[in-house]
Amino acid sequence: MRNLFRYFKTSPEIIRVAVMMYVRFPLSLRNVEDLLHERVIDITHETVRFWWNRFGPMFSAQIRKQRLASQRFSNWAWHLDEVFVKINGELHYLWRAVDHEGEVLEAYVTRRRDRHAALRFLRRAMKRYGNPDVVVTDRLGSYKAAMKVIGNAGRQETGRWLNNRAENSHLPFRRRERAMGKFRSFETLQKFVSAQSSVHNHFSHERHLTRREAFKQNRSAALAEWRQLAA
Repeated sequence: MRNLFRYFKTSPEIIRVAVMMYVRFPLSLRNVEDLLHERVIDITHETVRFWWNRFGPMFSAQIRKQRLASQRFSNWAWHLDEVFVKINGELHYLWRAVDHEGEVLEAYVTRRRDRHAALRFLRRAMKRYGNPDVVVTDRLGSYKAAMKVIGNAGRQETGRWLNNRAENSHLPFRRRERAMGKFRSFETLQKFVSAQSSVHNHFSHERHLTRREAFKQNRSAALAEWRQLAA
């Protein structure tokens, strides 16, 4: 494997930390610059932007590949939901698929919210993760129409409180959206939500469900795996 950091003077450890801080937490580029400056690392916010654009998709792709290989997701029940996102004043839609354990399976941005958009989203998720046993959605007609085409109409479930898992998965993105002051291009939004989903899965250990000792072990293991990305 070729060295991705070959022509960079900055150490890979600093680059990984900067990318993790920007993607994982609701921080702006200048916030990351200030936090690194406090640790005697003198860079500009444009450097953070360059590192994120260069390495963020690579790191997220490696995380996704590892989780697919180890089957760290569930096909028992998927929760699907979409939220409104404005890009330069134009309305777009962010679709998200989450399994019953909170693992974000797919995040996909479209310009419409019709049957064709729902169909592209479902096919994209199923191509990567397989066919779920149950699909929980809201009452949007596009889901029903798309699943009739796929042949999953009998597996769809709708209900007022059934889809809270998917709705809660949008909260980290909304916090990030406020910190960034909205997104300015379709491509940037798609790239960021894909990377953010992978990083969120990697560092999410459901702390409220585990003991302190187990949480500390899982957190240390996640950080160790992160430091090995593109090593």
